[in-house]
Amino acid sequence: MKYGKVRNIKKEVLSKAWYSLYRYTFDYQKEDAQWETQQRETYDRGNGAAIFLYNPITGKVILTRQFRMPTYVNNNRDGMMVEVCAGLLDGDEPEACIIKEVEEETGYSIPSVQQVFEAYMSPGAVTEKLYFFIGEYSESMKISQGGGAELESENIEVLEMDFESAYDMISSGEIQDAKSILLFQYARIHGIMANRAV
Repeated sequence: MKYGKVRNIKKEVLSKAWYSLYRYTFDYQKEDAQWETQQRETYDRGNGAAIFLYNPITGKVILTRQFRMPTYVNNNRDGMMVEVCAGLLDGDEPEACIIKEVEEETGYSIPSVQQVFEAYMSPGAVTEKLYFFIGEYSESMKISQGGGAELESENIEVLEMDFESAYDMISSGEIQDAKSILLFQYARIHGIMANRAV
């Protein structure tokens, strides 16, 4: 491959408020083998994990609803988003992170999870990679009301609903969160809920 190489990378800090915004200036080798100087901004908030949390006995799933300011300023009328449970790694391994997030957000203490894929969610501007999991829950695993970490002002509402009803919320526009849509599609394609006990 004669192109696609990068050299002379210069990194500038534009902001280090909540997370970090950088400007990169670099030389990129084009398809014709010529070098071109380019600039790109990247937002670094760390990597994260998300989970499709389901009950194979009842056919129900656990979702969350919370206010998301970036969606509010981009035409989401009330800023509320229905999503799967997720969180930033903050130095944890992905599996440990998502088990902790499930307990904080939903109130369920689940013993194990299965990683199913990884994805960059907005590679044009955001460095974040998400680790995607599926995991089973049951009523016996409920240890608290959930709602998120108190110090983080998350104010999370926990939703439990039938898988098909939740899946239909994608078509209706009630679920517009990309990570949630990806996990619901994974569950549908792989028949995660098809073999539940009746």
